[in-house]
Amino acid sequence: MHPDDKELLFQFRVPATKERAFNAIVKKYQEKLYWHIRRMVINHEDANDVLQNVFIKVWNALEQFREDSQLYTWLYRIATNECLSFLEQQKKRSVLSMEDLDAAASDKIKADQGFDANQLEWRLQLAIQQLPEKQRIVFNLRYYEEMPYEEMSRVLDTSEGALKASYHHAARKIEEFIKNY
Repeated sequence: MHPDDKELLFQFRVPATKERAFNAIVKKYQEKLYWHIRRMVINHEDANDVLQNVFIKVWNALEQFREDSQLYTWLYRIATNECLSFLEQQKKRSVLSMEDLDAAASDKIKADQGFDANQLEWRLQLAIQQLPEKQRIVFNLRYYEEMPYEEMSRVLDTSEGALKASYHHAARKIEEFIKNY
């Protein structure tokens, strides 16, 4: 059982318990954050690298966390921003077009040892990779994380209405992809 976030934040601000509190935060959230990141960057090694960067940023900024939002929301915002930065860096390094990058993401999924195109989960992953970046993020947060639109609005700094529209469009595109795949 993990201590509650307020207690962990209090312990983090005390020099004698800072490291132990941070380790508890990492332990409490690393798996959820890993899967959030993995769905965005696809590759396991890339997800681990991004996750490590997230926790470095958290370590450096946690003392300034004002608790205006839940710790969970703040962590997801950092993880989402790190993913977007990572994906942007990949685009800049790549001489491929956006279409080629989407195909490369699909190829990463297909290269996974457990890939089976007949399984719905794999078709879903391929469909998600066809979505524009913003719709992909919104879909992942809503579908996998079951994050309420209100919280998602704080994480992504976007209106709830825009998020609902993005999710609706994403769900329709995924449904079409799965039907036609």
